[in-house]
Amino acid sequence: MPHHVAPQLMFEGNAEQAMRFYVSLFDDSDIVRLDRYGPEGPGREGSIMQAEFTLAGRRYTCIDSHIAHPFSFTPSISLFVECESREEFERLLEQLSEQGETLMPSDDYGFSTRFAWINDRFGVSWQLNLA
Repeated sequence: MPHHVAPQLMFEGNAEQAMRFYVSLFDDSDIVRLDRYGPEGPGREGSIMQAEFTLAGRRYTCIDSHIAHPFSFTPSISLFVECESREEFERLLEQLSEQGETLMPSDDYGFSTRFAWINDRFGVSWQLNLA
């Protein structure tokens, strides 16, 4: 039986907003499954108990943790995007960096013609690369 390996993103109340935003950015992306907490909890009713989505054909999962944690996302793991055109690079950079944080500004760093590393408004880290 094959194993399925997928990154799981843990949010604290905005999983659905993040997932819908990410799916809107990439072709071949969709929400596959969305299970919500009901009135019995333990999470806030309507928040994401477990969801599965695809980005550019790759599988991801996410949850809304009902427990406050002393940690969040870290750039030590990031989503790496190979952009096919300068237009795609600029569009993704603009949308993902809105209300986010720039770790490495868009530039030619020698290993590609254009590269940027950002944390989006949800705290998820993205590396954008134009070869």
